[in-house]
Amino acid sequence: MRARNAGALIALLAAAVGCEPKAPAQSPARAEAPQKAPPAAAAQPADPLGPKPELPKPQPFTPPAPVVLDGPNGIKVWLLERHTLPIVAVSVAVASGSADDPKGAAGLAHITADMLDEGAGQRSAVELSSAINDLGATLSVGARADGSVATLSVLKKNFDKAFSLLADVVARPRFEAKEWKRVSELWQNDLRKRGDDPTRVSALVSTAALYGPGTPYGHPVEGLLADAKSIGLPAVKAFYKAAWRPDRAVISVVGDITRDEVMQAIARDLGAWSGKGAPAGAAPADKGAPAAAPAWKPPRLVLVDRPGAPQSVIAVVREGVAASDPRRPLLQLVNTALGGSFTSRLNQNLREDHGWSYGAASAFSETKRPGAFVARASVVAEATGPALKEMLAELAKMADSGLTRDELAKVQAQDRADLVSAYETVNRTALRLGTLARLSLPETFDGAASQARQQATLAGLAELARAVDPKGATLVIVGPRQEILPQLQAIGLGEPEAWDVEGQPIQPKKTP
Repeated sequence: MRARNAGALIALLAAAVGCEPKAPAQSPARAEAPQKAPPAAAAQPADPLGPKPELPKPQPFTPPAPVVLDGPNGIKVWLLERHTLPIVAVSVAVASGSADDPKGAAGLAHITADMLDEGAGQRSAVELSSAINDLGATLSVGARADGSVATLSVLKKNFDKAFSLLADVVARPRFEAKEWKRVSELWQNDLRKRGDDPTRVSALVSTAALYGPGTPYGHPVEGLLADAKSIGLPAVKAFYKAAWRPDRAVISVVGDITRDEVMQAIARDLGAWSGKGAPAGAAPADKGAPAAAPAWKPPRLVLVDRPGAPQSVIAVVREGVAASDPRRPLLQLVNTALGGSFTSRLNQNLREDHGWSYGAASAFSETKRPGAFVARASVVAEATGPALKEMLAELAKMADSGLTRDELAKVQAQDRADLVSAYETVNRTALRLGTLARLSLPETFDGAASQARQQATLAGLAELARAVDPKGATLVIVGPRQEILPQLQAIGLGEPEAWDVEGQPIQPKKTP
């Protein structure tokens, strides 16, 4: 024991001074023993976890399709039973929205929907709100471009009482004058405040510039301030009568409920709901060929001045496609790679690479008629011109070359995840079915669209990517004119048209 310890100590000291220790004397017998050859390199031990598994090809997700039933008075019912949780969600979609607003009454569909839950049936606005809260339910009503929707979410045990409240809102609104005064004032105040929000102004001006005045999509859903001032309660009542009709309604019910329970509730609470007269948006009787509407030529460059603003909102707008267009599902893949995700090209360029923006995005609108494609970002004012140049370059690059192979795999994976998310809960499912209904799409649309996206090819998407070509697009900027103009000149853009926050061109002042 001591000899071994002494040898070890000598070895340590020798290593410290940089010399080799002498080997200890060996006995004759041990000295004559043959030296063994150094062992060969040992084989690497096998991974105790085994070989890396190969991931199987992702399975496609086909959302469940609801059962389609016929209700009273022309009502269509889409029922999707899910009994895993004691929750029921309902959406009532009618096929009339802001695209059906009469001329000079932009926002009529919006304010009509807003008035429906301000007192209904036997309850005042306060009593209705209290009754909904007492049931632990959520109820909302709103208008979209191509339809209006009322939604309800409630525990199964309170479904009957909550559905009766929803039925009152949809079929028996009170439209009281005192509530109208309050709601109308709040509406107009919101429209006044909209001019202080550059993102809302950008959206308004973009649609006005693309579609032109007097067109179904040429004004925002929430309306215009000039029209709101002239809309009265009689107009709201008339629009409700024409728009909220059972023969134009689809009721989607999702959750812990059976067919008999749904049909009994609808018969009980909506059996007397009827619609008379021409529906909103119906084509008038033919009285000869109408005069051709003047062709609208969208402007190339529009600027809404916000003196002293530290940021600009830049947008590139051009025509899109209708939701029913067979190209629309595949264009969604193109857009996901371009500006529809956090790792998209636009966001990586303007946010991550240059630090000009907190986020950049693009989208194809989901509308019944041909809609719009919009790419938009809020950027620091001093980088307005460079950021717009980069945005145009990204759009041109996508239009010229399409997606890469890696991008295709990524956007198809995201498509599957997004579709699962859209049908993950009863509330989201009911909302999505309501969207399909107001767009006049079949209840099986999402399954077929997803299958088309999963089978997409690079060549096919490259052809469709031309839909984002910025050539001929309208450029909309909301920001400080004095600081922006030199930047626009530096990137080769001409003098912009001046528009106001309500989407109206500003006529230049005449010099005497």
